[in-house]
Amino acid sequence: MSRSKIIGIDLGTTNSCVAVVRDGEPTVIHNKEGNRTTPSVVAWMGNGDFVVGTPAKRQAVTNAKNTVTAIKRLIGRSYNAPELEQIRSRLPYTVFAAPSGDTWVRLDVGQGLELSPQEVSARILEHMKQIAEDFLGEEVHEAIITVPAYFDDAQRQSTRDAGEIAGLKVRAILNEPTAAALAVGLHQNQKRQRVAVFDLGGGTFDISILQIEQGVFEVLATSGDTLLGGDDFDRTLIDVIAAEFEREHGIDLTVDPIALQRIKEAAERAKIELSTATSTDVNLPFIAVGSTGPLHLTREVRRDELVALCQQLLTRLEAPCRTVLIDSRLAPRDIDHVVLVGGMSRMPAVQAKVEEIFSRKPSKGVNPDEVVAVGAAIQSAIMGGDLKEMVLLDVTPHSLGIKVAGDNMSVIIGRNTTIPTREMKTFGTTEDEQDFVSVEVYQGEHAAVGANRKIGRFILGDLPKRPAGHVRVEVSFTMDADGIMHVSATEKTSGKAATVKIQTTGGLSRGEIEGLATTHATERHKGAGSLGG
Repeated sequence: MSRSKIIGIDLGTTNSCVAVVRDGEPTVIHNKEGNRTTPSVVAWMGNGDFVVGTPAKRQAVTNAKNTVTAIKRLIGRSYNAPELEQIRSRLPYTVFAAPSGDTWVRLDVGQGLELSPQEVSARILEHMKQIAEDFLGEEVHEAIITVPAYFDDAQRQSTRDAGEIAGLKVRAILNEPTAAALAVGLHQNQKRQRVAVFDLGGGTFDISILQIEQGVFEVLATSGDTLLGGDDFDRTLIDVIAAEFEREHGIDLTVDPIALQRIKEAAERAKIELSTATSTDVNLPFIAVGSTGPLHLTREVRRDELVALCQQLLTRLEAPCRTVLIDSRLAPRDIDHVVLVGGMSRMPAVQAKVEEIFSRKPSKGVNPDEVVAVGAAIQSAIMGGDLKEMVLLDVTPHSLGIKVAGDNMSVIIGRNTTIPTREMKTFGTTEDEQDFVSVEVYQGEHAAVGANRKIGRFILGDLPKRPAGHVRVEVSFTMDADGIMHVSATEKTSGKAATVKIQTTGGLSRGEIEGLATTHATERHKGAGSLGG
C-alpha cells in the first residue's frame, strides 16, 4: 500500500463522511447508494446480523429498540453525568452503567446484547473503511479520525479505541474545526487570515478561531458545547408535537419506541425543509390507537414557530463564541472569515445568530457536511507525503491541573494552551511528617475539583519527614501533539521522582480492545455480520 492511502473520516453524530487525496486533490467518496454522507446508524437483527448506514436508518421505525443512533453523544461519558440524564430518557434503545461507570447500550437481541459505544462506533468506522476500499480498489489500514474540538481526553481516547477495534491504525485524532480550516485554507493566498470556524452538527457544537499564514494553521482558541446540536433542535419540536397529541387524545407517544421514532424522523425532515421553506407539514397516519379506533397526527409547522421554540438553544450558541473571542484576544472586527460547518449551520436562524455575534455574514463557499472529512484527508496526504507540509498548531481545549488542599484545583496547563507544551508548578506538603503525596490529575474549568473530571492518579512516596510546607514537590505536565499527557512529580531536595502517562482508556482495558479488534477482524475476513449498503 502506498503511503498516500491514509483516509480521513469525519465520524459524525448524525452522518459520517470519508475522503482521500488523489492526484493532489481531496475527494469525498460516495457510498453504494451514491451519497457522499452515510447515516451514523447501526441496527441489529434478531439473528445477530447488523446493518449500517442507510439500510439501518430505513428500518429504525420497526426496530427502534435495536437501532443505535447518536452514539457519539455517549462515547467516553460517565453514565451518571448529570447532562446525560435528559438524553438517556429520550433514546429509543436502552442504556445502562457498565462496571467502569461508562454509558453502554443494551439491545433486545438474543439474551440481550451489551455493547460499549466504542464497539458501535467501530461498526460505523468499519463501514466507512469499506466504502474507501471499494473506491480505491485496495485495502486501507490507516486513518485520521476527526472529533469535536471540545471533546475531552476520555472521549478522544475512546474514539481512538473505536478505530483500533475497526482495524485501523489511527494516525491522528484531528479537531473538526482545524480540519475544516485546513480544507478552506488549502488553496488560499499566503496573506495572514483569521478564521472563525463555527461547527454545529447533529450532536455537538464547536467554535474555534485560527490564524492562517504561509502554510501555518495556528489555533488561537477553541470552545464549545458537546451536548448542543441538531438532535436538540429536533427534540424541541418532538416535545411540542407529542404534548399536543397527549392533550388532545390522552396518549403519551414518547413511551412508545416506534411512535417516538416516527415523530423523530418527521421532526428532522420538517426542520430540514424549513431551511428553505417557510412552512411544512408533519403527517403521521395511524400513529396510535384510541378508544374510537386509529389516530392520526397531522400538523403544520412554520419556520417562525420553530425559531421561537429554539430560542433557548440559539442563545446557547452565544457564550462559547464570546469565550473564544476573549481567549484569542480578538474582537469580531478582527475576524476575516466565518466558516459554517455541520448540517445545522444551514438553518437560517443559526446563520442570523452567527452574523449577530461576529458582525459579518458567514462564508457559504464550502459544503458544511463534507468539509471536515476533506480537511482530514488533506492532513492524511500531508502525513503520507503527497501534499506539501503545512504546520498545525492546535490547543488543549480544557484546563489541566491537580487536586490541592481544600479540594481545590490548581491549574498547570490552562485551556487553549498551544500543544505540544510543558508546564510545571511547585507545591509544599500540608501536614507535619508527611512522607508521601497523592497526585490526582483533573481536567475542567471549575475551581473545585469535584466539578471537574478526574483523569489519573499516582503516588510519590518515601519523602523526608519534615514540618508542613518544608518539603517541596515540583509537578510537571507534558502534553505531546497527539494530546497524550505525561505527569511527573519530583521532590526538590532528594530528587526522588514518580511519573505516569495519562492515557484514558474510556472504560475498555487493553485486553478488551485487542479482543474486540480480533473478533471484528475475523468477521470482516468471513464477510459476516454486516448487511449494510
